[in-house]
Amino acid sequence: MTVNKDSCLRIFHKGCRPKRHIKVLQQELAGQTAAATWPRPLMVAWLALTLGACASLSAPPPQASPGLVVPAEWANANAQAAAGNPSLLRWWQRFDDPLLGQLISQALVANNSVQGVQAALRQARALHDVAAAGLWPSLGSSASAQRSRRSDNTDNSFQLGLDANWELDVFGAKRSAVSASEASAQASAASLGTVQVSIAAEVALNYIALRSAQERLGMASANLASQSETLQLTQWRLQAGLVTSLEAEQASAATEQTAAQLPALQTSIAQTRHALAVLTGQPPAALALVLAEAGPLPQAASSLTLAFPAETLRQRSDVQAAEFQLAAAAARVAQADAAMLPSFKLGGSLGLSALTLGALTDGASVAAAVLASASWSLFDGGAAQAQGRAQRAAFDQARATYQATLLTALQEVEDALVATRYDRERLLRLQNAFASADIAATLASQRYSSGLVDFQAVLETQRSRLSTQDGVASARAAVSADHVRLYKALGGGWLPSDANATAFPATPLLRTPNS
Repeated sequence: MTVNKDSCLRIFHKGCRPKRHIKVLQQELAGQTAAATWPRPLMVAWLALTLGACASLSAPPPQASPGLVVPAEWANANAQAAAGNPSLLRWWQRFDDPLLGQLISQALVANNSVQGVQAALRQARALHDVAAAGLWPSLGSSASAQRSRRSDNTDNSFQLGLDANWELDVFGAKRSAVSASEASAQASAASLGTVQVSIAAEVALNYIALRSAQERLGMASANLASQSETLQLTQWRLQAGLVTSLEAEQASAATEQTAAQLPALQTSIAQTRHALAVLTGQPPAALALVLAEAGPLPQAASSLTLAFPAETLRQRSDVQAAEFQLAAAAARVAQADAAMLPSFKLGGSLGLSALTLGALTDGASVAAAVLASASWSLFDGGAAQAQGRAQRAAFDQARATYQATLLTALQEVEDALVATRYDRERLLRLQNAFASADIAATLASQRYSSGLVDFQAVLETQRSRLSTQDGVASARAAVSADHVRLYKALGGGWLPSDANATAFPATPLLRTPNS
């Protein structure tokens, strides 16, 4: 039986109303024919394509929302924002500390977390290649040899065969799978950048903490020596009857309190060295000799030109990773929608059969077959539709994660800017306080030696000097750490370093108030 071609065209052009299509088809099959006709199998294939197109139009894949409105400028920026991305690649070189640079370079290569994410990236790229291979036909070969005996007869049979199969990606299910795997691979590449930025910042923060602890240990040791001299002087004056035992005991207590700080600082130094060694992929004691001597506290340049907020977010690898995960989720939605539509396959086989092995190349019988098939699930208990809903829910999760990542990125930069600003102010105040406390302690010690003031004045001024001096050291370390956190919040200058990594485009979901 044949079906009218013009009626098929009317089915396609009258809109996506499957019930009407089926009714028209029934009329055609009942015998409404015209001069131009199609064979029935071709008509069925045409109807499948038409209904599939209707199904795809009725459930379009979700589109990414415009995203959050990004502020036009930073609320707490002291530096002027610049158009474009200021280069923060190898930001640790701004601290002018070669050993810090060596430690970070070592960590970026040998750290176990970095190596783990690199392996995950290789896995994601391999899975992308697997998905891409599904777009191509598959070709297989087979060979067999059979020997059978019946009474006095022995029969031999040799066969060679080639099989080819190709599932046509009519509705884009496989292309969507490839797009999802490609986005996942790009997200893995961006995640590698996130780990690298975090590891570099962690090494820098631990290195600053080490140098700060070493500096504070040196200050405490110097103050302990000064207090020991004061204690010795007090004991001499006690023997001469110039002071009472109260002053001597106070001097002894102050000396022991300062001495008690040394073990805590030494513990901190050793543990920080262990942390740096592990971060660089080495045993805990590997850097004991390298970091044994105290070094200067690394100080970053105070001037830093910031990019505008939207530009900053675009250079953060975690934002890039979240965006690619959102794209992958959208592609999986399209894949789930396409899975509910018909599938079409082409197949073929070519075989050679002979009684002897040599006859396979000359005189063998040839068998060939070509197969075209179409399949469409009519009832699956709602599994396909449920899978589509699940993928849309996953897309909504990815979109929420993306927006949360944007907010977190903005907060981290603003927090780092606030901390840098006020820690600098705190450092300036503490430096002024230490200058006054040092002068007061020196004057009190001189007047005590001359018998002009009592020991209580010496004790109070020494405590004040030690406290403010330690506060200055801690504040200097805090300012350096604030710069590290600021560089990390700005994206750390991360760029895809792998030749196979995708150069990430500008984030399309970011909007400023004027855009």
